[in-house]
Amino acid sequence: MVFQYTQRDVGLEAAQLARKLLVSLIPAAVQAQLDTKLEADFDFSQELSDFIRFAQRKQFGPSTQSLVSAAEARNIPWIRLNQYSLVQFGHGKYQQRIQATITSQTNHIAVEISCDKEDTHNLLNDLGLPVPKQRMVYSAKQAFSSAKTIGLPVVVKPLNANHGRGVSIDLSTEAEIATAFDYASEHGTSRAVLVESFLTGLDHRMLVVNGELVAVAKRVPGHVVGDGKSSIAELIEIVNQDPRRGVGHEKVLTRLEMDTQGRRLLDEAGLNQDSVLPEGTIFYLRDTANLSTGGTAIDMTDVCHPDNKAMAERAVKAVGLDVGGVDFMTADITQSYKEVGGGIVEVNAAPGFRMHVAPSEGKPRDVAGKVMDMLFPPGTPARIPIVGITGTNGKTTTSRMLSHILKTAGHVVGMTSTDGVYVDGHLSVKGDMTGPVASQMVLRDPAVDIAVLETARGGILRAGLGYRDSDIAACLNVQPDHLGMKGINTLEQLAEIKRIVVEVAKDTVVLNADDLECLKMADHTQAKHLCYVTMNVGHGLVREHIRAGGRAVVLEKGINGDMITIFDNGAHIPLLWTHLIPATLEGKATHNVQNAMFAAALAFSLNKSIGDIQHGLRTFSTTFFQAPGRMNVYDEHPFRVILDYAHNPDGIRCMSELASKLDVKGKRIVVIAGPGDRRDEDLDEIAKAAAGHFDIYICKADDNRRGRSHDEVPQRVARVLKEQGIDAANILIVPDEVEAIDTALGMAVQNDLVMVFGDAITRCWKQIIHFDGKSGVQPEPELAPVHTVVSMLDSNAPDPFVLESGMKIVKDERGVRVVAEFEEGSD
Repeated sequence: MVFQYTQRDVGLEAAQLARKLLVSLIPAAVQAQLDTKLEADFDFSQELSDFIRFAQRKQFGPSTQSLVSAAEARNIPWIRLNQYSLVQFGHGKYQQRIQATITSQTNHIAVEISCDKEDTHNLLNDLGLPVPKQRMVYSAKQAFSSAKTIGLPVVVKPLNANHGRGVSIDLSTEAEIATAFDYASEHGTSRAVLVESFLTGLDHRMLVVNGELVAVAKRVPGHVVGDGKSSIAELIEIVNQDPRRGVGHEKVLTRLEMDTQGRRLLDEAGLNQDSVLPEGTIFYLRDTANLSTGGTAIDMTDVCHPDNKAMAERAVKAVGLDVGGVDFMTADITQSYKEVGGGIVEVNAAPGFRMHVAPSEGKPRDVAGKVMDMLFPPGTPARIPIVGITGTNGKTTTSRMLSHILKTAGHVVGMTSTDGVYVDGHLSVKGDMTGPVASQMVLRDPAVDIAVLETARGGILRAGLGYRDSDIAACLNVQPDHLGMKGINTLEQLAEIKRIVVEVAKDTVVLNADDLECLKMADHTQAKHLCYVTMNVGHGLVREHIRAGGRAVVLEKGINGDMITIFDNGAHIPLLWTHLIPATLEGKATHNVQNAMFAAALAFSLNKSIGDIQHGLRTFSTTFFQAPGRMNVYDEHPFRVILDYAHNPDGIRCMSELASKLDVKGKRIVVIAGPGDRRDEDLDEIAKAAAGHFDIYICKADDNRRGRSHDEVPQRVARVLKEQGIDAANILIVPDEVEAIDTALGMAVQNDLVMVFGDAITRCWKQIIHFDGKSGVQPEPELAPVHTVVSMLDSNAPDPFVLESGMKIVKDERGVRVVAEFEEGSD
């Protein structure tokens, strides 16, 4: 089965209920022949009711949902932060949060005041606002005594509770007050209970947002109306047949239920559920008018008297709430409270919006929209720019290049990559972080003002993107990798998965015009702009695109080398010679030339200046610190070593071609492997991609064999190399990665090149830089005491000699050296 859902757990639970229903319909005789049994006493109506309640626990309540809907209507992104009602609106540094109708701007002291009904009462009373008389008591005896002082009848309620819980009204006898005291104590979190004068009239909820009264609803408690022939129980069923009523917050109105409070009211009236009410007689099943207990709401916003409006606004401002609900009792909301009386019963933080958004009668009010306009005034940004980068090879380097350009331009960049999540250049979470969880980390970080999200196929297949849309997207290439995994068996299917990143971009899509599968994606984008990247200056399609005013980044041949050039809306903008970009090794690393072109295209599409792009590319290098595992060069040995994480045929091919282009006077040695979970044909292609570019081949395996035997991968790679004409004498099989790298370094001499396709990148790098030419991995050097080192330094050493934090003075056969060691990802 394939079906769509909004919330994962609810979707799965729906499938389980559907299965139970289907099984229940199978005849018993057939069930006996099947390897399944119907659960005893299966009651679909009860199961459905339980499912709806389960869904409501997982889904947003009506108030939160109204705010989410208002955000979507304003194109404001949102992220659910927990399984309840905590929601982030906006991304990065522009974010605001709500929990139910508490916002990130709601004053904590104001909430504390509103939750303490006595504090609220006293504060409003001191300002001369209309409030009932009130006393705080700690026993039933005190409650009755205070009630007589205030004047009967009275209301008894908890000091701190909400949704009308524990409230009893119109109490006149000592027994009623004692029962009400116990009832209030059960629902409050304090020993204290409030007794206040009973105000006659109708219950009105007045909603104030950002100092302005935006909605008024007259609330009527859940009730039935007699018809002279139906019992009260039957009348409840008739009311519940209203299609607008559902379980909990499922629909506009909540179903009526006969519970403890309803039975108490029946007893007090001398009735029971079988009693028949005279025609037209109203019987209230609740003391309070909350919608969550079956009440109804009538919109009164347009007829509310200006005095009452000003009174509500002043009350909420006095408490200090940005969003507050005033419970106001009055006989007629259309008349001034100064003339007809009335009083404020409560001022509520986190007031419910349901009665205003979907009243039983009257005009719905967009109160959630008022909150969104308060959090994000018109013209205020809510989104940070999002760049989605996908492809088979080059994603991480391009992401790092672009992030470096943006950082040097003054941005706080949140970046996801196969190395981890980086915020402003600092490693936040280490590991392969190219899935939706990592994307959410960046978008939730309050410091980030731009997001660069490397997005791999694995995360998309497993759980989606982690963002609904992006501003700019790029697909660098689509090459055979991970085929035969998770149902993706062909290059076309792989391209279809990666195309999702392109499909959700709104502003600009950057595509590799030299890759056919990327080129096809142009037909599937809804972005405003399309930018092509090509290393073929004679590309016909790109030429026509440029002539039509389109955007492109082209590698132009010149007398001084290759120039990266931007074409946009008829303009021709030379950007940078490739040999001036350190990451290209003087232009020889053509794969990094292409990566730099994509980074330039993305930065230009983000409206970065030409100067910012040039500066960023000229100061980005493939050091282990800036780009671990991406063409890291070590020149401190008599020979050169290059470490790279290439693990598919196209990546191996690019690096092998680079090895051939480099000026190497000695031997070219390669340490090569392939991931064990790739198909046999993929491993064969890896061997073919390296064949002919090196003098010595050392075949190894990754640490994790991924289902293959100890030396299966290196044996297969070696066999294919021999089939490609490589002399068997030049092929070594060393399955262990550490041993294989040590072998390569040990046989290298001056002017040789050693290229290592590593798996455990950090370990490989440390092994390379600590190699001493004798015993493999160099042991930790001994530190010379500072007071003796000074005498060992030559006369050219600076004086005084100052050691900074994290630095060591080392003495060995190569002399005295200052060595700095840092954790991966640190500054």
